[in-house]
Amino acid sequence: MPDENGRQKVLVVGAGPVGALAALYAAGRGDEVEVYELRDDLRDPSTTPLNFTKSINLALSERGINSMRHANCEGLLDTVLEESIPMHGRMIHGRGQDGKLYEEPQLYDAQGRYIRAVDRAMLNERLLDYLEQMPNVTLHFNHKLTGADFKKNVAWFEQRTLAKTDHAQNPTGNPPTQSDKDRPKEISVDFDLMIGADGAHSAARFHMMKFARLAYQQEYIDTLWCEFHINPRSSDSSFAISPDHLHIWPGGSFMFIAIPSVDRSFTCTLFAPESYFTALAPLSPKDFVSSFSKNFPGVCPDLISPEDLRQQFTENPHLPLLSIKCTPYHYKSSVVILGDAAHAMVPFYGQGMNAGLEDVRVLFDFLDAHDVYDDSPNLATGRRARRERALNAYTAQRTPDAAAINDLALRNYEEMSAGVKSPLYRMRKWLEESVSLYLPSLGWSTQYSRVSFENQRYSEVEKAVARQGRIIVAAVGLGFAGLAGLTAFGLLRRSGLRSPRGIFG
Repeated sequence: MPDENGRQKVLVVGAGPVGALAALYAAGRGDEVEVYELRDDLRDPSTTPLNFTKSINLALSERGINSMRHANCEGLLDTVLEESIPMHGRMIHGRGQDGKLYEEPQLYDAQGRYIRAVDRAMLNERLLDYLEQMPNVTLHFNHKLTGADFKKNVAWFEQRTLAKTDHAQNPTGNPPTQSDKDRPKEISVDFDLMIGADGAHSAARFHMMKFARLAYQQEYIDTLWCEFHINPRSSDSSFAISPDHLHIWPGGSFMFIAIPSVDRSFTCTLFAPESYFTALAPLSPKDFVSSFSKNFPGVCPDLISPEDLRQQFTENPHLPLLSIKCTPYHYKSSVVILGDAAHAMVPFYGQGMNAGLEDVRVLFDFLDAHDVYDDSPNLATGRRARRERALNAYTAQRTPDAAAINDLALRNYEEMSAGVKSPLYRMRKWLEESVSLYLPSLGWSTQYSRVSFENQRYSEVEKAVARQGRIIVAAVGLGFAGLAGLTAFGLLRRSGLRSPRGIFG
């Protein structure tokens, strides 16, 4: 075990984007870093993703970009951005009353800012490639966290001889082999700090709950999701629809979205209640396509053939959406959980990964602010005590922020699936953007711009947007009152009535 003034030993559980970025931050500050991942090397195309989809496109926005910027890894951010696709707004698809298909673009931001579509596997590969180059980092794949003592700071891992090929939400039921029957070798590892970034079904969180009095809330919403794929045009291998937008087919209680990929395909997702999936499954091929075309006009057969649509619906898993809130995010100076391990959220704001990456930046900001990396001998307290104070401060700030974006993500489903077509939504968006453009000193922005293009705390975003909403309601109310007054005055004049002064003066 490193002593109080020596190099910290940091264990990172989970080698996804959040865990990999956390390892980069720690290693960049001189820590001895060991990364443990349940699955095989995530850069290997044969490694089964946690959700069994071959290609997940994610929305990368300012919070995630800013967090990578502060990792101080030369070239990392540029490499990632070069392999991303700018999305300047939403493209709303539908069928008009005249029966014709329409596309309606809606810019994300009045100032021209945009989010980016990135491939999750690509992002993970770039982060791991940078980690592998660092002399104070070791990567351990096929290692399962089986236990931890956060008072003695020791963890136990099973060295798995077989890669993880199933998932708690969708087990494959692979038959046991000889290697499965033999108990895997178990190792013990000492550490100063464990960072748990191992997803919604976090082993680090599970073991931390044995020590911390952790309040935990888990909710599965009544919405499943299934991935689809739109191929490039066969004639010239170009994008089948605009690559500059996130495409939405809103359906009220369900929706279909499409995000561009660098190979000129689109990764698509159907979000719908479980009852909708159940109703689609037994339909004949003709009725299946007819139902899909009615709810998502222009998708089939224009973008996906009837055969591919049915095949993808049948073969791709129908997965649940999980929302998790918990607190605290740490136990004393020994462990802290980040990303989905701390606050899994539904994907409707595109902030899950961005919030997780921001967790890393905020955590290390607190570690720096509490002098955890200051080895000066004249400091009044030891490194362990300073680290505990930093983790206390991190939990205190990040818990309300994570709760806020969790709630905003849930509410944004209604906006994406129905609100984008609402006149009230469009009016408020126009008002807020107009104030932002022409009266910038007031500091107004739309909720989406605050969340996606700024680094304001999520909890402060919620408060600021609520305040803007109250002002808009008051202004509209005054406007209607003034209009009503003018209308009444006009009616009085037309009826020939005079004011008291006119009658008696």
